[in-house]
Amino acid sequence: MADNKLLMTEADAKQYIVVKIGNEQYGIDISYIDNIVRMQKITRVPKAQSYFKGIINLRGEVVPVMTIRVRMGLDMDEFTNDTRIIILKMEEHGKLGVIVDQVKEVVTLTPNEIDPYIPDTRDEKSAFIKGIGKHSDQLISLLELNSIIEDKEAI
Repeated sequence: MADNKLLMTEADAKQYIVVKIGNEQYGIDISYIDNIVRMQKITRVPKAQSYFKGIINLRGEVVPVMTIRVRMGLDMDEFTNDTRIIILKMEEHGKLGVIVDQVKEVVTLTPNEIDPYIPDTRDEKSAFIKGIGKHSDQLISLLELNSIIEDKEAI
């Protein structure tokens, strides 16, 4: 019986790519990730939201790029050698690039290693977090990508 429960937990496990944004670690469900590319020239688009950096040409495909930092109400991006653009494949939105400060590792989390997250209405970025993953001795805020991408103020 215990073996059956262990198998079920392992089957329900999900992989997350751990990224650094500011001083915090966030997890992105690996099933949404299409590609990870080095920082490159981003062409600005006039009259776009402040968190929308512009577009890039990725092997002949135009991909919009946004900054999660600004979207979450943090300071502007500081680009370094570790800065990456993660290309997400979102069902309704197509491909979208998000800028992160650093890509750290891939972790596997089972449901019992993820705690639900109760959003703090005073904290702007808490609406973008769906849970807290516990891996080794570190806590990883798991990103709710749909709420990050959707713009309540209309696109």
